[in-house]
Amino acid sequence: MRTALHRALRPLFLALAAGAALAAAGCGGAPTSSARATGRGKLDVAAAENFWGSIAAQLGGDKVAVTSIIVNPNTDPHSYEPTAADGVVIARSQFAIVNGIGYDTWASKLLAANSSSGRLVLDVGDLLGLRTGDNPHQWYSPASVARVIDAIAGDYQRLDPKDSAYFDARRNAFETADLAEYGRLQTEIRSRYAGLPVGYSESVFQPLGSALGLKLLTPYSFAKAIAEGTDVSAEDKQTVDKQAETRAIKVWIYNRQNATPDVQRVNQLARAARIPIATITETLSPASATFEQWQDAELRSLLSALHEATGR
Repeated sequence: MRTALHRALRPLFLALAAGAALAAAGCGGAPTSSARATGRGKLDVAAAENFWGSIAAQLGGDKVAVTSIIVNPNTDPHSYEPTAADGVVIARSQFAIVNGIGYDTWASKLLAANSSSGRLVLDVGDLLGLRTGDNPHQWYSPASVARVIDAIAGDYQRLDPKDSAYFDARRNAFETADLAEYGRLQTEIRSRYAGLPVGYSESVFQPLGSALGLKLLTPYSFAKAIAEGTDVSAEDKQTVDKQAETRAIKVWIYNRQNATPDVQRVNQLARAARIPIATITETLSPASATFEQWQDAELRSLLSALHEATGR
């Protein structure tokens, strides 16, 4: 039985072939380890999602040209159906970044449809040793983000060794200056609120909540079902509702890009119980924000909700 994704991918093969032909014409064949993209004098980088694309762009500076495929905050990366233009982006790329872990299988299929011996591919799941079924939302894990930063910087140096010192400088500036507030806010939340019980709507928040030392009371099966769009069990609904009604959770965190009826019900219960609410999003919001601007804003919102809940 053909799925919508299979139907969407079928017309992409022509686009992929066209993109490959364009790349070959401009570069004299498959790119070598030190090849640059045609015309722009920059490495062509394709990122399946803009949260990784933002990091890649900042680490690469003016030596790279990054195109992210998922950029609309209203797009669900889980169920995204790629376009012919997406196929061309992948076909021309010398470096591709996909999330993996069952999150963006469409991107892996596009890469498989247009393999290139000269292209480097960073699969975040493979890097982290995770597989389908594990929590794919690793851009919300500070430790995973640090490993991805190292991997991207290292791959840039492999592709463009003569600019190795430049990429080292970009990584150092990104980690020490651009991510300074990101790290500071995490430290403040851990030091002031570690162990505080909170609820969360879906698994996208779980890596960050754990890293912050918060006590995540919501059953993971509830959060996973909401994230994957599957049915929530009656038992989990009762548990989450009771946690809000009895104020067992001090703060409720939900993904405003995915406010399902179950999430909306808990939102209402939390408001009725005067439980502070913080919101997050799955992808960059606004789309023009950098990774750190987006994360800093969410951490400040969470910090404010935690302060409101505890008075400290």
